[in-house]
Amino acid sequence: MRDRKREQNRVKTVEVAWRLFMERGYDNVTVADICAETEIAPRTFHRYFAAKEDVVTDPIRRMAAIVTDHLAGAPAGLSATELMSAAMREVGAFVVAHRAWLAALRQVARQSHQLRAAHAGVPPEQEREIVRTLASRSPGAGEDDWRLRVLVVNATGVFRVWYDDYLGARLDDPLPRLDEMLATLANGVPVSE
Repeated sequence: MRDRKREQNRVKTVEVAWRLFMERGYDNVTVADICAETEIAPRTFHRYFAAKEDVVTDPIRRMAAIVTDHLAGAPAGLSATELMSAAMREVGAFVVAHRAWLAALRQVARQSHQLRAAHAGVPPEQEREIVRTLASRSPGAGEDDWRLRVLVVNATGVFRVWYDDYLGARLDDPLPRLDEMLATLANGVPVSE
């Protein structure tokens, strides 16, 4: 019962914070503002989040967790490229299911100088976790294998291009487009001359 109540309060805090970010802009909202609107103490806020930024980065952490969970639970025998492509496809399905929320994140991040400066891509610690998980699934590879690191960087780069295209304009079939883009990881990018 206590855990359910705590999760309900956390969700309410996130919803209030997002409403305030959309109304006022991220840079113009403080933890005190969020606490006042949610009717919680700052100490309660900090039980849920270390800082205001953590409310915004929650979807990014969730997407990284989808990748690592997929890599850890995927069937044996797949190549590292197949594993990363399938994991990124799963994240793509998450994005499609949560388009409005992620579009709001994108808008809030674009309006905030602080967020634009802090979030240029996948945070290095999450990238390292993905590489470690992929290395544990790839025979003979270690987490310092440059090929795995390059694969992860390329896969997240492909995903970022798709993400920008998807949130920037409606794609008729976003997941088939993502599949097409992820195929470049194995096949290279054909360039028209």
